[in-house]
Amino acid sequence: MENVKAKTLRISNSLGLHARAAARIVDLVKRYEAKLYFRKDDQEVDGSSILSLLTLCCPKGTEVEVRAEGPGAQELIRELESLFEQRFGEKE
Repeated sequence: MENVKAKTLRISNSLGLHARAAARIVDLVKRYEAKLYFRKDDQEVDGSSILSLLTLCCPKGTEVEVRAEGPGAQELIRELESLFEQRFGEKE
């Protein structure tokens, strides 16, 4: 598929990838036509589903591979990277 962008990101907030952080990711994904996928080990999930993201069980320090496919993929990954760097808006 054309317009595919992938990157490995590290969970840096103290609570890991919990419901509020997953909701922020899903809100971001909704603004794009691109589809987003998260992979941890051998499990890949849809990045537009809070429940799917939570099944990855990602505590602080976990690395996940994210892949966006479709129109706006590069911009989506760029914004997602910023969200991860800002620890999903959390102080720690």
